[in-house]
Amino acid sequence: MIKYGLEKVMELRFKKFYASMERRNGQLVDIELRFDLADETPAPDDLIDFTALVICTVDGTIAQIVPQDVGCDCEYQFTVQEKEQIAAYIGREDVQREIANLPSPT
Repeated sequence: MIKYGLEKVMELRFKKFYASMERRNGQLVDIELRFDLADETPAPDDLIDFTALVICTVDGTIAQIVPQDVGCDCEYQFTVQEKEQIAAYIGREDVQREIANLPSPT
């Protein structure tokens, strides 16, 4: 994690992901990720309800990965390695299948 305005970088290691998916429209899918972190890489102390918003196209291609706190953008950004861990999860066959099978919004 990189906090805006600070040079200190903390590398999180994700142990497990929990996804909540919703098709936003005919083109985009919103995925809220909750996660378990490795004990040696805890979330920053100033985050209350740390999640990630992953925005994908309906074919499962990631458009954006945004860290959030209490459901809103926060002053942190993910590192390249953290984004790679999240992208690997989203790229799993079972997750891609779930994205493809989401019902269209009403």
